[in-house]
Amino acid sequence: MTEMKPVTPVDQAALWNGPAGQAWVDSQMLLDEIFAPFAVRLADAVGAAGARRILDIGCGAGATALAAARRAGATGRVTGIDISRPMLQLAQARAEDEGLPAEFLCADAERYGFAANAFDMAISRFGVMFFGNSVGAFANIRGAMVSGGVLHAIAWRAPQENPFMTAAEQAAVPLLPAMPPRPPGGPGQFAFADSERVLGLLWDSGWSEIAIEPIDVECDFPASMLAAYVMRLGPLGIYLGQAGAEEREGIVAAVLPAFDRFIDGDCVRFTAACWAITARA
Repeated sequence: MTEMKPVTPVDQAALWNGPAGQAWVDSQMLLDEIFAPFAVRLADAVGAAGARRILDIGCGAGATALAAARRAGATGRVTGIDISRPMLQLAQARAEDEGLPAEFLCADAERYGFAANAFDMAISRFGVMFFGNSVGAFANIRGAMVSGGVLHAIAWRAPQENPFMTAAEQAAVPLLPAMPPRPPGGPGQFAFADSERVLGLLWDSGWSEIAIEPIDVECDFPASMLAAYVMRLGPLGIYLGQAGAEEREGIVAAVLPAFDRFIDGDCVRFTAACWAITARA
């Protein structure tokens, strides 16, 4: 199996060192709350395997890296890698505040010159879908693993299975017809929607014992934070960051009713439809 011809990608470094990265920094506490079940799942994998040298791919502001470091304990060491300098600065500060054994690299895991046999586990929460060359990236990561080292990654399934994640941009289409659609198959949130494609990417990059299992994870956060979520995050959030105050407020007011079906009392609740991906080096 071979990788599909890549779509012309968004400049990921510019995006994650610019508006998207800053939005994630500003929203770190909210995002940690929403995606807490995934950090627990990956930390549990670290604990179950007794992993001591862990690589967190696309670690962002550090939630999964710090959860893994807590589980690995004083004898462990977690290395987070990401291309977003603002998110990594926050991750490093959080690790230092807690005194956790974690360090962070501002680099692209697709090309970074890892030392051989440096890690016995690689983890990722929504960080592996953004590579320009996924086969090359996974091969590079595999080269940093000890023989028998394990990959545990979580990626989104198809957009139609994740209506919460697409509600804002779909509701905004009549208001913003020029907003570019997500490129199908290109680097981005839903790039790994096709499990057969993901299997092929991992196989072609030299991994074995590959398993890709669907998981449905219940997520929630305070309804009082919904407007802030819509205003700052996702494709619509990036657009709104460049809009004037009056336009931004009008669009958010028009989009918020699309989330009514997810509101339960004072909480927003939704199901995250994802893949749990494991493989062995």
